[in-house]
Parts: sequence; C-alpha cells; structure tokens
Amino acid sequence: MEHTPTIRSKIETELKQRGYSFSSFSKISGINRGTFSAMLNSNPPKPISVRQMDLITKALGYPEGWLYELYIDECFYEGKGHWKRIKPFLLRCVELGKRDFIQKVLSRLTEDLSYVPTIFELAEELHKAGKEKDSFPFYECVVENERYYHSERLAISQYRLFCYSLTEDLESSLQAAIIFNSFRKSLPENYQLDGLLKLTNVYFNASNWEAAIKYATELRTLAISVYHQQAYNRSKNRQLDSFDTEKPLVVYYGLGYLLHGNALENQGLYEEALKFIPYYEDLTWFEGLDENGLQGVKRLQLWAKANLLNLKVLIGEVSSLASYVELLEHNPQEISHGLITIIESANKYNFSLESILDVFSEEIGDYKKFVSKSSHYQISTLLWNYSRLYLELARYYFNTGRYSEAIDNIIKSLRVSSQLNTKSTFIKGVTLLFEKLTGHITHEQLAEYEKVLEEVRYGMKQMVP
Repeated sequence: MEHTPTIRSKIETELKQRGYSFSSFSKISGINRGTFSAMLNSNPPKPISVRQMDLITKALGYPEGWLYELYIDECFYEGKGHWKRIKPFLLRCVELGKRDFIQKVLSRLTEDLSYVPTIFELAEELHKAGKEKDSFPFYECVVENERYYHSERLAISQYRLFCYSLTEDLESSLQAAIIFNSFRKSLPENYQLDGLLKLTNVYFNASNWEAAIKYATELRTLAISVYHQQAYNRSKNRQLDSFDTEKPLVVYYGLGYLLHGNALENQGLYEEALKFIPYYEDLTWFEGLDENGLQGVKRLQLWAKANLLNLKVLIGEVSSLASYVELLEHNPQEISHGLITIIESANKYNFSLESILDVFSEEIGDYKKFVSKSSHYQISTLLWNYSRLYLELARYYFNTGRYSEAIDNIIKSLRVSSQLNTKSTFIKGVTLLFEKLTGHITHEQLAEYEKVLEEVRYGMKQMVP
C-alpha cells in the first residue's frame, strides 16, 4: 500500500535530499531553529502556520502554494477543525486564487454545521473588504449548509449571491431574481430596500410589468414604513440606529412610484402613468434629508419633468417635442430612453424626425461610448434601451421607405439584444427583418446579420452547463 505523505514528511524529505540541517535551513528560511525543530520533532508536533509554510516553500525554491494540498490536514489535525489555522489559510488561498483548496476546506469544515456562522462571518469580512467575487464560494457554502430556512444569515447570503449574479445577461439575472425572491422578507429592512429595487429593475428590463409593479409597490410601502419609524423615533428624541443602504431612503420611496408609472407607460397606459408623477416630483417634505438625500430629490424632480414630457409626446402632443429635446440635450443620461419615446411617437403619429436625429446623431451612432460613460443607470438598462431604440428607428426608416437604413438598425438592435440575451427584442427584430425587408437586404448586410446570429449561437453554447 502506497504511503500518503504528510506536510512534515514532505519537508523532511526535501531537507535530507538537499543536505540541510535545522540550523542551516533556519538561516535561509528565517524560521527560528527551535521553532522549526518543534514543528517536525515534538510530540505532538508544533502546528505550522501559513506564514511559516510559505517561508519554507520560498526557501526550497518551490512556487507559492506548493504545500497547500497537504496543509489541509494540518488545519484538521486529529480530525478536528482548527479555525486559527483555517482562517489564515483560507485568506491566503483567496489571495492566490486557490479555489479548489477553498472548496476542499469548506467541505470538510461543514461536516460540523456549527461552523456555518463562522463561514458567514468570513464571507461578510471579504465582502466588506471589497472582495465580492472571492466571497462567493463562502456565501454558497452558507446557502448549502444553513439549517434554518428563515434565518437572516441565509437571507443575506442569498441576497449577496443575487447581487453578484446581476449581469448584462438578463436571462441569468432573471434566474437569480427567481431564487432570491422568496428570501427577501427575511432580510433586515436596509437590505430589503436594496433587494426590492434590484428585483424591480430585473423584472422591468425583462418586460415583466406585473412583477415590476408588484416589487415597486412593495418598495415604496417599505420605504414609507421605515420613514415613519424614523420620524417617530426623532419625535421621541431617540437616537436613530445606523441604517446603511446604497441610496438615500427618499430615493427608494420616489423610485417605487417612478418605476410603477414607467411600467404602466410600457403597457401603453399613458393616462394611468401620468397619475404617478405627482408622487415623486417634489419630495422636499421628507424629513431628515442630508446632502445625498437632497441630491436624490433633485434627480427625482428631473425624472418627473422628463417623464411628464415623455408621456405628453407619447400621447401625441407634438408641441412638447421642443421642450423634451432641450431637456435631453442638457441631460445626456436620459437620451436613450427619450429617443425611444420620440421615435415611437413619430411612428404612431407620422411626423418627421430628421432634425431631431441630426441633433443626436453621435449618441445614436456609437452606443458603446455612451453606455460606458453613464454613471446613472446600470449597463444592462442602457443596453436594453438601445436595443429598443434601434428597433424603433428601423420601423421609422421602414415607414419612410429607407429600407437599407432600416436593415442596418435592425442588425444593430439584434447585436445589442445578443449582448443582453433578450429574447423578446431579438425575436421582434428577426421577425421585422424577414417579414418586411428580406427583399431589400444587401449581401453585406446579410453577412453582418449572419455574423450576429453566430454570436448569439456561441453565447447560448456558453450558457449551457
């Protein structure tokens, strides 16, 4: 039967082969001779620290991580986990990207489920240090091993995993939202607010208006509940507990109404959508506003003004176009959404867009540049806007008999949709292309179209586990 080496037998073998004594190796490694002797000869042997293991590895000329596989047994000496050794080892594995060793340690550690809270604390420590990706396997471990379904620890872990899973791929974001959804009410209220806003945005971008309205309503209900709690505590001169959120409380309240109205707008319910604007156009009555809160109120005022003009244009008030264009020029972050409205209205009410398209020719022509520059919206939201913008622009050019330009914009829409994995927009674009414009497509456009399809096929293969 083949003998399985231990970390100590491996070190001893190296010392013998190279002719090192404890004294000579102590000098080149920087480890005290007595300490080094105690590691190998004491009974029981003195534990080896991660730092000492790394010093030994370096002195012997091996790459970092050489002894890590064997060190796992050192962490579980006599079958029991030793957290004072395990934690430094896990952090060093994180630093070196040794995810396979992390998984092996976590697998052995969770044979005793009393370690789950400790693993969660380490995950939170990594998250707060800005190492979100590195914390992922630790939160996954908590999710897989937490015994209590309604525990706050499990809910926070699910929330972290949900946040990390939000990408430009709307289908994968939607799957993450479905998993997280049932845990949202077990979260502390500050995380609930952030979670509800993210859920609303995911379902909004997926065009699931019913779900978007549900979570937007829940968002503003929770926000005003927290606001009243805080106002009551202020009235009693009670010290307010720390309430850490990504945005000021007033913004969650306002966005709950704004996103509800926008979801109605996207269903063509313009008159109903108009009713929601007064709820967020002036929130200066909110008590306890700090500088960030005041800035949030100003942004909501801008969005209210933009949405009011937006809805007027959609209803057919062409007289509002000039004011809307002026607002967009002064607020570039609103251009992609605003142009969708203007082009959609032009298609519905049959008016010319040429002067407006000239004004925004740069923004329309190079969407990647403007998506990367934005700091107000998630990239997925902007890409979704541009996929719709190009599709509406294709309809406009088709209606005006400019078929080549229509095809160019359909291909652009398909390319952006492929980045997002938005099936609905992609299918609409393909349908328009084949049903109405096939006879006008050039060889170059067909080649470009087939290139986009190949990109989509490749992306779908990458998603298959």
